[in-house]
Amino acid sequence: MGDTRVVVERRIAAPVGQVWEALTDLESAPQVLSGVERVEVLTSGPFAVGTRWRETRRMFGREATEEMYVTAAEQPEHIVVEADSRGAHYVSEFTLSPEPEDTTAVRMAFSATEPGGFAGLLTKLFGKLGARAVVKAMEKDLADIAAAVERPAAS
Repeated sequence: MGDTRVVVERRIAAPVGQVWEALTDLESAPQVLSGVERVEVLTSGPFAVGTRWRETRRMFGREATEEMYVTAAEQPEHIVVEADSRGAHYVSEFTLSPEPEDTTAVRMAFSATEPGGFAGLLTKLFGKLGARAVVKAMEKDLADIAAAVERPAAS
């Protein structure tokens, strides 16, 4: 089994609570995140440990739907979301840190535990290409969140 881990960081010019809301508002995700086509929330109630949803994204020119679930939610600073697909286990971790002047530092880490056997070998062969695509998607998600919550610059 192999593991892949990538980390992306971004400062967002909005208070930490506002960034938390944008990250956890699953119903609005398709309007906020340009990479998300659809979200089907599978649980009721507020965003918390145990919240589950199906998220459909377009990756490599095709739609991919994954069922995701929250394993940690410490408002307003820490979220862990996991998914299992085709023998691989995925973990996305968000850490939000308040900074001066109502700015938030966001650190997004993504890791994948890859399957063994032939599928694992293929994953390793395409690992660097896949990691670059994941970093690009993560950077785009954080840019989309920033665009949704940052206050307009004063003129």
